[in-house]
Amino acid sequence: MRWVLIILAVAGIVVSSLALREHYRTEASPCSINARWDCGVVNHSPFAMLFGIPVAVIGIAGYLLLAALALGRAYPWMLPFTTGAFTFAVHLADVESMVLGAWCIYCVISLGIITLMTLLVMGKVIVASMQPSR
Repeated sequence: MRWVLIILAVAGIVVSSLALREHYRTEASPCSINARWDCGVVNHSPFAMLFGIPVAVIGIAGYLLLAALALGRAYPWMLPFTTGAFTFAVHLADVESMVLGAWCIYCVISLGIITLMTLLVMGKVIVASMQPSR
């Protein structure tokens, strides 16, 4: 389980790094497919910053933390972080859908990654809690 979570966290770091590149890109975004799928619109919006920090940087830091916790098999400690990250990612997806009217492919992939990580960690914690004490 730990290696699956570490691989997912590394994938999250890669996707967040690509989103950060879009945040600082000045020319047209290569992932701007059409009016509904435009990473440039999303990553240059005011919602791409939180307290002056690009959301993608927060994502990179979060995935690094989750990788470190998975490496140490600290699944109960991962649960609040994955749940919080999932909640924040859903909020950002809502902003993309309802406010911006455009989606970022990197953000959607990150949402999928954190969703999967959250479900895996929840499952691991639930199964561990059902095991008899040693």
